[in-house]
Amino acid sequence: MSKALRTLRAVQWSMLASILVYTVLGELVGPRSRGVDPGLSYLFSTLAVGIVGAIFVVRRTLVQRAAASLAAHPDDNLSLGHWSTGYFVTYGLCEALALFGLVLRFLGSPMQHSLLFYAGGFALLFFFRAREPVSA
Repeated sequence: MSKALRTLRAVQWSMLASILVYTVLGELVGPRSRGVDPGLSYLFSTLAVGIVGAIFVVRRTLVQRAAASLAAHPDDNLSLGHWSTGYFVTYGLCEALALFGLVLRFLGSPMQHSLLFYAGGFALLFFFRAREPVSA
């Protein structure tokens, strides 16, 4: 369990750092702000809302159920797999939010629009840190 927890935390911190790199990269390499088709901006916003919803579904179906099972039976490898997979999927979805911001920035969106995606992905990724399951 502790090895899986250390791995998840290392992945989380790596992904947090990558979001900061996306922010800097978007500003240094991205084109000047020229505006983006509003339809594209709405599409990314709609997808972001869907991803946030998917994050909460994954947390409820995989992470919380597996954590409850692990609290009762700490040596259950199947539950440990579900628990860690749930966190990996959650982290991947949070990273996708930040990547939406980077893509918008490369398409010419102003920093203020991309910053919403960066901040959302960063905040969710930071908030959903891996915690060792404890029995209630």
